[in-house]
Amino acid sequence: MGWKILLGFAFFLFAVSSIFVYWFVPSEGIEFAANPEFKGNYNFSVGNGEMQFYKNMRYPSSEISYKISDCPLQKKKDMEDAFEILQSMTILRFYPVPEGEEISVHCEEKIKVEENFFVAGEGGPVNITRTENFNVISHGAILLLRDSDCERPNIAIHELLHALGFDHSENPKNIMHNISRCNQIIGDDIPDSINKVYSVKRNPDLSFENASASLKGRYLDVNLTIRNNGLEDSNAGKLEIYADGEKVKESDIKPLKIGYGYSITFGNIYVPKISVSELRIIINSSFEELDRKNNEIMLSVKQS
Repeated sequence: MGWKILLGFAFFLFAVSSIFVYWFVPSEGIEFAANPEFKGNYNFSVGNGEMQFYKNMRYPSSEISYKISDCPLQKKKDMEDAFEILQSMTILRFYPVPEGEEISVHCEEKIKVEENFFVAGEGGPVNITRTENFNVISHGAILLLRDSDCERPNIAIHELLHALGFDHSENPKNIMHNISRCNQIIGDDIPDSINKVYSVKRNPDLSFENASASLKGRYLDVNLTIRNNGLEDSNAGKLEIYADGEKVKESDIKPLKIGYGYSITFGNIYVPKISVSELRIIINSSFEELDRKNNEIMLSVKQS
């Protein structure tokens, strides 16, 4: 009789150990990669990239602050007139501030505008953050050295357009030609380009830079990178991971500045089913974004 009990106990241990191995001991891993057929992230171009130093250059907002320092009265007036002229032709609005300006205007021979950074002449963007779709200018500088004899302040307009990201033109009749003349004009292409690139709302845009995963038994490891490719700092959000439609993980996403991102690693996420064919990862945000199509990425089993 004793041997029957012993045999039954041995069978019980075998069954329990088999279940344990089946449920908890990792088997050969299954690798997941981004599904090439799933077009989550997007790219777009709204401006004329050939006219600017870089593609889609703009300040975060169409309302841009400025400060004029150390300029004689005539140059100060020329600069203020330049702001008004460009404002009348576009959707931009310029306004003066006592400090913390986005565009700094100086008239001295040499001026320090950033730590260890000097503007030697003309104007242009000083700080640029590159995102997936924009080159976002956080600070521009204008060094107004030359006097203008023109009825219209062409030199000040020229330098202001540099600070907005516009490069020189080869057309001698264009105000962006490198040699200034009083008869030069602001063609329709410049205001049109400005209006197009600033027609995009000032919103954040969270998206996935990359993502991969591996499943061993019932345990899932996920590696991914999230970045803010928008025109505004983002608030906190949520990250959700689904395995064949069933949520297996939820985590917080921290606030991100424009152009900033960070990598996230999750280990040993328990998955109820041992066979998974598709992973879906979602960014869930409560704030308005440039586009939500890139808030989702699909991972499929990597083909060997």
